[in-house]
Amino acid sequence: MGELFVDFQEKVNMRALRIGVVGMGYVGIPLAGLFAEAGFSVVGVDKTKEKVKLLKQGKVPIGGDEPGLGELVKKWVNAGRLSFDASLEGLEGADAVFVCVDTPVDPSTNLPLDENLREAVQGIAGVIKDGAIVVIESTIAPGTMSGKVKGWIEEKGHKVGTSVGLAHCPERVMPGALLERLRTMPRVCGVDSPQTGQAIKAIYKCIVRAPIHITSWMIAEVVKVCENAYRDLNIAFANEVAKLCEVMGVDFLEVQALVNQSPGRQLLMAGLGVGGHCIPKDPWLLANAAPMDAPFRLIPVARVVNDEMPLHALHLLEDALKQAGKACEGALIAILGYAYREESDDERDSPSARLEGLLLAKGAVVRVHDPYIQRFHGSIEEVVRGVDGVVIAVAHRVYRSIDWSKVRQLVRTPVLLDTRFVIEPAELRKSGWIVRGIGRPRF
Repeated sequence: MGELFVDFQEKVNMRALRIGVVGMGYVGIPLAGLFAEAGFSVVGVDKTKEKVKLLKQGKVPIGGDEPGLGELVKKWVNAGRLSFDASLEGLEGADAVFVCVDTPVDPSTNLPLDENLREAVQGIAGVIKDGAIVVIESTIAPGTMSGKVKGWIEEKGHKVGTSVGLAHCPERVMPGALLERLRTMPRVCGVDSPQTGQAIKAIYKCIVRAPIHITSWMIAEVVKVCENAYRDLNIAFANEVAKLCEVMGVDFLEVQALVNQSPGRQLLMAGLGVGGHCIPKDPWLLANAAPMDAPFRLIPVARVVNDEMPLHALHLLEDALKQAGKACEGALIAILGYAYREESDDERDSPSARLEGLLLAKGAVVRVHDPYIQRFHGSIEEVVRGVDGVVIAVAHRVYRSIDWSKVRQLVRTPVLLDTRFVIEPAELRKSGWIVRGIGRPRF
């Protein structure tokens, strides 16, 4: 890589690199768009042909409010700088390939499922040339780079660190701010050699306006899963405090505001639980990467606390229905919001989906509304008409502007559960609603 790096650096400076991005999702699409904007020729690869077809037309298969993303992709597709392919063969001749595929965990064992990553890396290794750099942006368990990825590449005849550079630069994006996060978040890049580190830093500087830290594979792996485990732990604490506030008859929002006035304290927002592709699984990637005899207790407990929040919400709803003289069985319930976070269409591991499943198991009939998910589009009024309970599951802007006095005239039973601090319970109770809320006094 030493001699090859000179040519590589020159290609970066001249914007002569050909860049490939594998996995056209919440990470890959904006990453490919930004590299095209920076002046590189970019090919995005995804095995889902329908997705590739849309992207070739300059259409982004991601809903929700993603400022600038649609315009960015359309501009550079039309300019001929950004193209798409359903086959890894499209990566032939690429100088750098970024891997952005899903890396889930097994729901029964919480162990990593590396099939998508293995398929992508082995396919890339079969087509890349000597002197190329492979960058894993996917979040992976510590030890994956040295224990698996390196071997997958070398099985195809390459020598990592000699003929091919290999780096792990885990993404830090968030739905609703994909481009902003890619541009402004510091990057942590684990590399196989100082030469690869220089090359990676040169590439990312073309799109990132923040520090780029070069380190080892293992450090980069641990940093990413640690930061998401840290957030999971803090959300779990907030959810525990919220449940305590309910039974003690105090308002979580007031407690949170006053706690956060103390220096060094930051009590996060409680809610229905956590979702998305990262936080529900990354703590397990961290915990399960440790030796079997390594002690870890907080991570599994936090996972249980957050995963049980939909069940807690169900109990609050059942309590409200009971006050109204209704049972959950046979009740018609409207869930407002199905994505895992506001102003997004990302429903991966959605707490709303888990709540829906619990309600159906109880014999309830469920209607769902979400303005960002096509199958749940429609009129809020029609979704709530004749229902026995309304659940605010996501704090989409549209739900913050609902006229609840009008909804009161449409529902059959005035039961309302707010899991996202959207409404003021006391005001609605005055107008006849039976209200419950996570972190709110019950009466």
